[in-house]
Amino acid sequence: MTAILEASGINAGFGANHVLHDVSLGVGEGELHGIFGLNGAGKSVLLKVMAGLVPAWSGTVRLAGDDVTTMAAEARVARGMGHVPQGRMVFADLTVEENLRIGAYTSRRRDRSGYEARLDGVYERLPMLVPLRSSLAGSLSGGQQAALAIGRALVNEPRVLLIDEPSAGLAPVVVEQLFDVLRSVAAATGLTMLLVEQNVAFGLRLVDTAHLLQSGRIVYEGPVASLDRDRLASLLGIGSMLGAGVGAALDGRAPRKAAPAKKAGRTRATPVEKAAPKKATAEKKAAPKKAAAAKQAGTKKAVTKKAPARKAR
Repeated sequence: MTAILEASGINAGFGANHVLHDVSLGVGEGELHGIFGLNGAGKSVLLKVMAGLVPAWSGTVRLAGDDVTTMAAEARVARGMGHVPQGRMVFADLTVEENLRIGAYTSRRRDRSGYEARLDGVYERLPMLVPLRSSLAGSLSGGQQAALAIGRALVNEPRVLLIDEPSAGLAPVVVEQLFDVLRSVAAATGLTMLLVEQNVAFGLRLVDTAHLLQSGRIVYEGPVASLDRDRLASLLGIGSMLGAGVGAALDGRAPRKAAPAKKAGRTRATPVEKAAPKKATAEKKAAPKKAAAAKQAGTKKAVTKKAPARKAR
């Protein structure tokens, strides 16, 4: 499938701090992808480069085949990109509907007559906002603000939605509600999503393809269904320090019956790791010869020990 959103060879950072190192990834239309990694791995910086909020030092960002690397964030929105920022960033002193109206700034300039229909579409997909439309955004709960931030991006009817840490600071029960909202929106609209998430269990349940970052480099990319707990822990660099929720999330995404396998995820191995399989293969091939030699040596030894017991007559 041709990527609707693509990053190629992205390098970026701040001042002398080089955060992203030659990062490349692609997201096909209608797909749900997630970027995971420890704090400081560069997840949010990568998403902001894609959204146009942080400039790329080098590399290319393409949206629907067009180079948008040097475009301003609002120009990317006009071309079909939506962004839900980390911390939700709602306008606390404005009402829910006023927040949505500001979110629709670019689409209202392009098509003012269709604004009401787009607004109704947001309320249809996020019905919890309907009774809150006249409430100040600052008075909403964390979960309601999360829904508002998503609605503010959806009001432009984007083709691609970038979401940065949507579950941060939310109670577990609200995280479950947010999961249902994002899954239902994706199912109803066929929207392409690229998610950055520190809550690994939440993210792995939501997305279908994972990209794992270590120190600004992608070390794995592939289907969530091809990951297991030990491999994930190893790639994230945290040993076995994963909660039970992560294991449950991976178990829930694993294939339940034999079927043509999806394309396996790609782990980018180090030179030492690349040499290890060759060494293991050589040792495996040599093992039968070693065993035969040992057996033959044992037989000769046994014969030698028994030989003195025979006396000539």
